[in-house]
Amino acid sequence: MLDNLMLGFSTALTFENLLWCFLGVLVGTVIGLMPGLGSTTGIAILIPLTLGMEPVTALIMLAGIYYGAQYGGTITSVLISTPGEAASVVTTLDGYKMARQGRAGSALAIAAIGSFIAAIISLGLLMALAPPFAQFALNFGPVENLAIMILGLITVVSFAGGSMSKGLMMVAAGLLISTVGIASGFSQARFTFGNVNLLGGIPFVEVMIGLFALGEVLHQIRVGAAAPIRARFKDMMLSRKDLTKSMPSIFRGSFIGFLLGCLPGAGSTLASFLSYGVEKRVSKNKDNFGKGAIEGVASPESANNAAANANFVPTLALGIPGGGTTAVLLGAFTIYGLQPGPLLFEQQPTLVWGLLVSFFIGNVMLLVLNLPLAPVFAQMLRIPYAYLYPIIILTSLVGAYSVSNNMFSVWLVVIFGVIGFFMKELDLPVAPLVLGVVLGPLLEKSLVQTSALGQGNFMIMFQSPISITILLLAALLAVGPWLMSRFKSAPAATKDLTHV
Repeated sequence: MLDNLMLGFSTALTFENLLWCFLGVLVGTVIGLMPGLGSTTGIAILIPLTLGMEPVTALIMLAGIYYGAQYGGTITSVLISTPGEAASVVTTLDGYKMARQGRAGSALAIAAIGSFIAAIISLGLLMALAPPFAQFALNFGPVENLAIMILGLITVVSFAGGSMSKGLMMVAAGLLISTVGIASGFSQARFTFGNVNLLGGIPFVEVMIGLFALGEVLHQIRVGAAAPIRARFKDMMLSRKDLTKSMPSIFRGSFIGFLLGCLPGAGSTLASFLSYGVEKRVSKNKDNFGKGAIEGVASPESANNAAANANFVPTLALGIPGGGTTAVLLGAFTIYGLQPGPLLFEQQPTLVWGLLVSFFIGNVMLLVLNLPLAPVFAQMLRIPYAYLYPIIILTSLVGAYSVSNNMFSVWLVVIFGVIGFFMKELDLPVAPLVLGVVLGPLLEKSLVQTSALGQGNFMIMFQSPISITILLLAALLAVGPWLMSRFKSAPAATKDLTHV
C-alpha cells in the first residue's frame, strides 16, 4: 500500500498534473454554479479537449471537474435555492434557510469542510478496500437494488414536515411524473399525449430548476421581496460551536455516502437524501431540520462528496459505472485505450494510483480556494432582490435551454416553476416530489427485472440475505419514529397515573 501511495504521489505531484488538476476543480466549480449544466454534461463537452494529453493527466483533470462541480452546486443551493447538481437538492432545505438567517458563509464553509473530510475518509477506504468492495457490489442484482430503492423512498418520512399525508402525496406525484415516456423494458409510450419531446420522459434537471429556482422567485415576488441581508462579515464566518456540532454529522454522512457510492447506479443523489434522513433521525436537534440546521447541510454534503469518490470503486475495479458522470468517464477510458476492470490495478498502477492521489490533492485545492471565499460568496445576498431575481430567472432559463438546445425544456421549467409556486403557497413539501422523480426510473427498472427473475412472484426478495437486511432497515426507519414516540409517552402516562 505504501509503495502504491508513493507511486501515486510521484505521478500526481508533477507540475503538469498539478496545473490540470487545479484547472479541473476550478472549471468544475464554475460548471456546478450553472443550473442545468452539471458535471456529466461538462465532462462530456470537455473530453475532446483532452485527446492530446497523457491519459493520466486527462483523467486527473476530468475527475477534478467531477468533484469540483459538487461544491459549485452547493453555492447556488445555499445562496439562491437553486441546486446546480441533483445531489445538492437536499442542501437547499437547510442551507437556504441559513442564508436567509444571515448564515450563508457558515453554510458554505461547513459544506467545504464536510466535503474535504468526506473526501479524505472515502479516499482512504477507496484505496484500501476497492477490490473487495467491488466484489461485494457484484452481489447486488435487481432484487437488492429494488430493496435499496424502497429504502430510499422510505426517507420521505424525513422530508414530510408536519404532515405525513402531504409527504406521501408528493412522493406519489413524483413517481407519477417519472412514468412519463417509454416504459422500462417495453416499447410502450405513456402519458406523452402524442408529443415526441416526452418520449424520453420529463428530465430531472428541468423539474429541479423549475421547482426550486423559478418557484422560489415567484413565491418571493408574491409575498414581497425580503430586504437584502445586512449581516456583519464576522456573522458569516463558521464558529467553533457550529464545527463541533457538525463533526458527527460529517462522519456519518461520509460513511453512508461511501457505502451507497460503491453500488453501481445508486449515485450521489440517493446518498445525500438517505444521509439527511438518517441524520434527522439521530440528531438531538431534529426539530430544527428544515429551518436552518447546520447538520442538515454538513451531512448530505459529506455524503455527496464521499459517494462521488466511491463511484470510482465499481468504475475502476469492475468497469461498471457508479453513476451518470462515471459512465461518461468510462467512455473516456476507452478513448484513451484503457480497459477498466480487475486487471487495471495490475496493468496500469501508475495511472490508477496517480488518479486516486489526485483526488486528495484536488480536494485540498478546493478547500483552499473555497473556504476563504465562503463569506465573499455570501455577500451576494446583499444585492437588492430587484436585481438578483432577473439574474436567477435568466440563468435558470439559459441553463434549461442548454440541456437539450430546444425551447421545450424552457417551457418545462416555466410549468414546474408555477407548480413550485403553488406548492409553496399550499405548504406542500418539495423534497418528497423530487425524491419520487429521482428514484422513479430506477425503481421501475428494478421492479421489472425483479418481476422477471421471480416470474411475477415478488417473494423472491425474501430469498436474498442482503435484500432482507435492507428491507428490515427500511421497516425500522419507517416505524422507528412511531415506536420511539410511544416509548417516550409511556413513562409520562405512568407518571400521571401515579399522581392520581
